[in-house]
Amino acid sequence: MATDSGQQWLRDLTADCLRELARDYENLNAALFSRRLRRPLLSFSEQATEWGAWVSTDRVLRLNLRLLEGPWVELLEVLKHEMAHQYVDEVLRIADEPSHGPTYLQVCRQRGIDFRAHGAPVTPRGAAPLQEKSAPLVLEKVKKLLALAESDNQHEAEAAMAQARRLMLRYNLQSSVDADPDGYRTAFVGAPTARRMAWQRAMANILSEHFFVNVVIVPTYRPLEAKRGTVIELSGTPENLELASYVYDFLERAALDLWKAHKKKHRLKGESQKQGYLYGVMMGFDKKLAVATLKNQGEGLVWTGDPALQAFFRSRHPHIRRVGGRARFSDDAVSAGKEAGSRLVLRPGLKSNQTRNRGRFLPSR
Repeated sequence: MATDSGQQWLRDLTADCLRELARDYENLNAALFSRRLRRPLLSFSEQATEWGAWVSTDRVLRLNLRLLEGPWVELLEVLKHEMAHQYVDEVLRIADEPSHGPTYLQVCRQRGIDFRAHGAPVTPRGAAPLQEKSAPLVLEKVKKLLALAESDNQHEAEAAMAQARRLMLRYNLQSSVDADPDGYRTAFVGAPTARRMAWQRAMANILSEHFFVNVVIVPTYRPLEAKRGTVIELSGTPENLELASYVYDFLERAALDLWKAHKKKHRLKGESQKQGYLYGVMMGFDKKLAVATLKNQGEGLVWTGDPALQAFFRSRHPHIRRVGGRARFSDDAVSAGKEAGSRLVLRPGLKSNQTRNRGRFLPSR
């Protein structure tokens, strides 16, 4: 049983989250529904059978309290799902269709909202193994190729990584022709943070340029800290999301390990060169992938994008804007990072991690 102090802490946390939820409701109302929704009573519940619900008779939109155990961005996906129900009910006034009938599905498709009944997004870390016909074990083949990248022979490792990327390119060239408009999903990578470093933005750009996903930095809320921040959202097919999520985790871990080794080798004091070095690692790896892309193009494997994915992305983010900026770092630090990044090879380890970014913090009952 939770103590009295635990109960009070939970009440305070819930009140803070409801204020932030109201803020996000208004932002989503403007971005996705042209401000046509009238804010209902927002509440958290402990219903065991639902992630969320729109209760028309009472004008209540409720979310499961347990959603606070996961990332805020996933809670917002459930919020969007229920807002779509409210839109069909109060704006379109459709009363003679099932809950997830054709009008509701159309409303969701037009806005990139997950229309499945539970409303929560399926991310690579929580997804079942990909065994669908639309993804004919392509990831299993990629895993085997990445296993070859463990070779101590740099040439063999490079060849294995290049072959894995070429396999994904061939797969996407074919699958984009027969794209299912309902076949795209979202995933979130990296920990929420108040400040996103230049090397982290460069890492996100690598995913966008080379791994068949769309990338955007979206706002989020960190309940335990009562602070706003951002997190990286990926859009794409389930198999591309799984690979891109793995690449992000791998690059983040590998870059930090490279920095530690570089700092120790050169007996550097402090962290003044860290950001420049990490940025250089990403630049070096990006250039390496770009060279491989040119080679593939020379073989007739030219990726021009996935129009269906672009449509899905625009439906989710109709008012997206690009923010420019230029990072300034020590030339020596960036050069050293570039050199390390140019030798970096993707290694095996492609697997779901269902507990990442999911710290339990609600008190037990």
